[in-house]
Amino acid sequence: MRPRLNYARFLTQAAIIAAVYTVLTLVFAPLSYGESMIQVRISEMLTILPYYTPAAIPGLFVGAIVSNLFSPVGAVDVILGSLATLIAAYLSYRIPDKWLVPIPPIAVNGLVIGGMLHYVYEFPLLLSILSVTAGQTVSCYIFGGILMAALEKTRQYIFPEQNRG
Repeated sequence: MRPRLNYARFLTQAAIIAAVYTVLTLVFAPLSYGESMIQVRISEMLTILPYYTPAAIPGLFVGAIVSNLFSPVGAVDVILGSLATLIAAYLSYRIPDKWLVPIPPIAVNGLVIGGMLHYVYEFPLLLSILSVTAGQTVSCYIFGGILMAALEKTRQYIFPEQNRG
């Protein structure tokens, strides 16, 4: 039986995740956006959070929408980039093994954002997909792994409703 959802906690967690995602994206804007195939969006380390709370799904989605409003790519990034984040967050939430949780954001963003960069900037498609995938791997597995290690010590206080792992 699933625990009863605490809506105030859910909304608070989602809002905090959205805000932190946006701040990290904007603070590291030169790495997050641009006309380069080499991008490492540091805020993507937060894509491990659906493992800990379902509130991360809307939180990451809203954070991506707000962040992508500042993207030089424009509306295409707001729509496609944000939808890619939503799909990846939902798929990550469905994965039971925490070490596999980064795979959906890496794969989905590699394909969607790589394809988008190919379309907008006419980068070679395969190279674009591979470079976005590499940047996502750094963000999700290296920085996300560090975040996971830190959360292991405090998750019962931050995400008490989740009993995974």
